[in-house]
Amino acid sequence: MRDKTVLITGAARRIGAAIATTLHTAGARVAVHYHRSADEAETLVAGFNDSRGGSAIALQADLRDYDTLPGLVRQVTGHFGGLDALVNNASTFYPTEVGSIGVDDFNDLVGTNLGAPLFLSQAAAPSLRQSRGAIVNLVDVHAWRPLKAHPVYCSAKAGLDMLTRSLARELGPEIRVNGVAPGPILWPEQGLDDQQQEKIVAATALKRHGEPGDIARTVLFLLRDAGYITGQVIAVDGGRSL
Repeated sequence: MRDKTVLITGAARRIGAAIATTLHTAGARVAVHYHRSADEAETLVAGFNDSRGGSAIALQADLRDYDTLPGLVRQVTGHFGGLDALVNNASTFYPTEVGSIGVDDFNDLVGTNLGAPLFLSQAAAPSLRQSRGAIVNLVDVHAWRPLKAHPVYCSAKAGLDMLTRSLARELGPEIRVNGVAPGPILWPEQGLDDQQQEKIVAATALKRHGEPGDIARTVLFLLRDAGYITGQVIAVDGGRSL
């Protein structure tokens, strides 16, 4: 990954920050996208640049504003001189029970989890073709196993699963496109009680939850080491999807 440039969406916090840190440690130059988490993004980027000068930038964008996404790509290529990889990590997640689903919730969940990866990948494709680069999409095991009270989120992630495979077909041979589907890695920010957490962990084959680093290392593998893999979605879930 030395001197490769990677744009990571939603990279200021949580799994996104772990991905950015792992790729930067492997030698990549990283563009840390954020929506509202400006302080976290700037702190993360400052640390990267302290360890390796000029190796990171922070960029703000609302990914649901699709018309601005080509400009986001231009900011990255203008600063670093090119683009080698795109990691579509940004996501929104909250329940939408049938009977109370609003248009705004639908547009938010589908826009962030499916629309943004599509239009950002489309915007990045010319640069990625030049570099023979790669895209990694963060899917979810609930793209395959519906989560109660989350029909919109699950449907959006199921769309992202198919988008991953479709883009691999459309963008080959120059660009590889793969996905990572996390299982129980970090608990939702709105929280789950201990009983719910224990039930989820008990349903994994490994009987434990994972760590953000498990996802980050899989992304690194797909970008750096998987030159003959495309159109695949790897479940990193401790066997939860079994």
